[in-house]
Parts: sequence; structure tokens; C-alpha cells
Amino acid sequence: MSGSDTMIDGNAPKPPVDERVVDLAPDRDQKVINSARHTDHSANASSIHSDSEDGLVNKPKSRTASYFNVLFSGFALLSDGYQSGVISFVNLFLGKIYGPDVFNADMKSRLSYAMFVGAIVGQLGFGLIIDRVGRKIGLVATTLLVILGAALSCASSGTTVDGLLWMMIISRGILGVGVGGEYPCSSVSAGESADEVAPGKRGGLFVMVTNFVIDLGYVISAIVPVILLAIFKDNLEPVWRLSLGLGILPPLSVLYFRLKMADSERYRTSAMKKSVPYLLIIKRYWFRLLLTSGLWFIYDFISYPNGVFSSVIIDSVANGQSTIDVVAWNILLYAFYLPGCVAGAYSVDKIGRRKTLAFGLLAQGIVGMILGGVYEPLSKNCMPMFIIVYGIFLALGEYGPGPTMGLNSMELFPTAVRGTCYGIAAAIGKVGATVGTLAFVPMQEAMGGYRGPFLVGSGIAIAASFVAWFLLPEIGPDGLVEEDADFREYLIANGYDISQLGLNNQQVEIVHDNTKNSTGSVDST
Repeated sequence: MSGSDTMIDGNAPKPPVDERVVDLAPDRDQKVINSARHTDHSANASSIHSDSEDGLVNKPKSRTASYFNVLFSGFALLSDGYQSGVISFVNLFLGKIYGPDVFNADMKSRLSYAMFVGAIVGQLGFGLIIDRVGRKIGLVATTLLVILGAALSCASSGTTVDGLLWMMIISRGILGVGVGGEYPCSSVSAGESADEVAPGKRGGLFVMVTNFVIDLGYVISAIVPVILLAIFKDNLEPVWRLSLGLGILPPLSVLYFRLKMADSERYRTSAMKKSVPYLLIIKRYWFRLLLTSGLWFIYDFISYPNGVFSSVIIDSVANGQSTIDVVAWNILLYAFYLPGCVAGAYSVDKIGRRKTLAFGLLAQGIVGMILGGVYEPLSKNCMPMFIIVYGIFLALGEYGPGPTMGLNSMELFPTAVRGTCYGIAAAIGKVGATVGTLAFVPMQEAMGGYRGPFLVGSGIAIAASFVAWFLLPEIGPDGLVEEDADFREYLIANGYDISQLGLNNQQVEIVHDNTKNSTGSVDST
């Protein structure tokens, strides 16, 4: 866009803004971009002009507030891990209560994938909402949906057993919409806030408040049923109801704090609420979106069925052990998630996202091939060793693909459409989880046992590791700043008026410590 494309009337009325803000003609947009590239990440490096009623400048969000944003953005993801893990035990309990004739394979699969289907809706819908409406609104709405869905699941009832099970399936679908919405809402908000407080360690911090929290939810989902079984013994109905109902606690505990949160500074200055150039966005980011979505599909296809059906697998090799023993073995199995995730959090900043993902997928595939090859003799003759190898298989998934799927989907896209693109990638991942869950039993039956899903999933993981190594771009500490700057340059080159970026054309002031100069973007009015 040249200076002759648009003229600015110096006599036109201007909105009341701080006198330090300089109105720039569109032909100086490039200077704003270049300045933004070298802006320091510290709180003193930038300040945001809000669209408040008096038009005055808002002070930069404090570092403490940003830390709280990171924490409370991610903590409710505990529900995703908990609800995804606990359904494995609920399946086990319902099977023992109602028997295989009533709670058959079809009903078991419906109950297992109901949350995944709801999650796809939530990820797509809330990914768009947090870009067009705001991060905070999305966070609050998903929290309420998770609370509602968990409460309805716990209270499921009916005049027949089928009626009870169908109410639970529908309730789990509602829960899934909330849990799915948590992915773009929590992860994007946590990632942007982490960039404000520790850009050089953004990856590790992001992983610890998102993926580690999800994995912790899985571990807790195994501990809670053991405690309830110790209390209620063979009375399994209160065990499954309370196992589902206690999932309300994580979202309920963060609801108040989310009501008090503010949108990240990066979103407030780069939001694109109107005139979204979707064709330009697709033209620039289609390959990255295809790559992140495809890798996430593969990861969830492999990992989710192994989580959902883990208690069933262990029950099949437990040689008549009690229900509480089977669930206790799952605690040990799920505990492997945590060191894998911590190692991944360290690795993403140390060796990079691409290498962490590729190494993790390759190692998981190799261990999975070994596990599938020795499944029968190992599970029959040495169950503890089987649990350990199974746990290493899951831990490697949490080391490589687990942390990097969300991190790449958060970092590879600009702030203006980050939620939408993240939601699409995560939704495709949940499609993979649904397909994997539905295909698990047929693969088991067609390939003569549970070794089949391990062999198929491991082969796919090895192939995906090479895709990640050769095609995935690497993101550095300044990746979010650089991607936003590149996106602005791209919009300018294609004739888009970037003065529309920001909340209600919110002004951006960039102050350099050495020069104390400031720049801003022109109001489109």
C-alpha cells in the first residue's frame, strides 16, 4: 500500500487519545512493523491504549497478573485429563454392574467417544469465539459448560438402563463441548500470557500449565476411583457417579478467577474482530494448518484409545484380580505420563519443538512395536514388566507429541486468528481420537488381541516422526512477535488496512528504552 492509496484529513475530528500517540499514515505502516520486530518483551517496553470511556491509556498488565493469567488459563484443563481418563474406569464399573448383554461393545464405544464428538464442536466454535469476541468470554463460557456437563453425567438416570446410559452419553457430549472449548481458550490465553512473562521459556511454561495439568488429571482420575472403591467396596453405583461428579471441582475452583481475568495484551492489540480476510489467511497458512492438524490427528489416534481402554487392557491381563487392584495398576500406568511431560517441557526450549516431536514419535513407535511383538508372553508371564513397558510407551507420547501439538498450534499462527487455527487443529485431533476409539475394538478383533492396536499405532507414529522432522518449522523465543509482524506485512502487501487490528481500533504505543520514541497506528475513522 503506497502513500497515495489513502489520504488522511488533518482537519478531521480525532478520537480522544493520549497525546503521546502519533497518528501514522498507511504508508508508514512498515515502520510500525519494523519497530514491533525489535520491541522488548518486558513490561516497560510496551503499553496499551485501551478503548475505555475516557480514552486514557491503560497501564500495562502487571507481571503478577500475567502469571495468574497463565495459571488460571491452564488449570481447568485438569478436567480434560480427568474426564478422559475416568471414563475408562466408569466403563469397567458399568460393565460389572449391567453385564455385557446390556452394556455391550456398542454402548461402551458410544459412551467413550461422546465427549470427543462434543469436543470437536467446542474446539471449532470456541476457537472462532475467542478470536472474534475475546479470550475471557470463551474461558468463562467453557468453564460453565464443563460444570454443567459433569453434573448431568453424575446425575444420569432413566426408567430403563438404556435410558440412563443415553442420558449419560448426551451429558458427556455437553461436557465435551466445554472440554473441547478449553483447548483453544485455555491454551491460547496461557501461551500469550506466558510470552509476556518469560518469552525465552515460553514453551516449557506453556507445557507445564497445559499438558502437565492434563496429565495430572489422568493420574487423579485413577486415584479417585481407588479411594471410592475402598469406601464403597462392591457397591459400584456411587463409585461411578462420584467419579464423574468430582470432575466439577477443577472448573469450579477457577471460575471466580476467570471472571476477573483480562484479555492478553497481545490479543488486545492484534485482534481482528471485523473484515477478517479469510481467503488471505488460508492462502498463507493452509500448509501449516494441514501439518499441525494432521500430526494432531495421528497423535490422538494413537494416544486416546490407549487411555480410554487402558483399564480394560489391564483387566484382561490381571488374571482375576479384584477391581480395586485393576484400578490401582492404572495409577502406576498413568503416573508415567508425568515424567514424560516434564521431560518434554524441558526439551521444547532446550532442543526445539521440531526435534522434540520427531524424537518422541520415533521412540514411541519403536517401544510400541516391541510391546506389540511381545504382548502375549509379557502380559501372561510378567504383568509388572508389561505395565512398565506400557507406561514407557505412554510416557514417550507425553514427551514428544503431547507437549508439542498444542505448542506448535499456538505458535505457528498470528494472534488475530490463533484461536481459530488452534481450534481447527485440535478438532482434527479429536477426530483422530474418535476414529481411534471406534477402531480400537475392530483392530483388536481382526488382529487377534490387543497387540493389534499397538502395532498399527506404532507404525503410524514412526512415519509421522519423519514428517515432523522434515516439514515442521522451528519456532524461537521471539516467534509470537515475529509471526504477528510477518502477518501485518503480508496484510499490507495485499492491501488490507491494518488500522482495523486491535480492540475497537485500540492504539498501540511502542516505547524503546534507548530512544523513548513512540509509534501508533492510525484510526480507520
